[in-house]
Amino acid sequence: MDIKDLLATAKTQTFDRFTQKLNTLVRENHNFSNLDESNRKIVLGIIKKHLSEIHNGLGISSVTLRNEAYKLYQNRIKLKLTEADLEDIKQILELFKK
Repeated sequence: MDIKDLLATAKTQTFDRFTQKLNTLVRENHNFSNLDESNRKIVLGIIKKHLSEIHNGLGISSVTLRNEAYKLYQNRIKLKLTEADLEDIKQILELFKK
């Protein structure tokens, strides 16, 4: 499974199916192997907030993605995020940009 499959799943399937695909991607893709359960929950939380926009084919605006990334960066110590975690999360979220 690759990241394009994840994007297609988010646009067409339910949120539960997207969650399963994200977990599979993290397990199988060595690029995202450092994302643990709490990091996946962060990604899922952001995607869930904007799921209706994704399903409608609009995607998430780049301003919204930048704001979400900034919030994560501000709270990185509290959330126990490393720089690699932030980059991986940002890379996954960038898929959903308009």
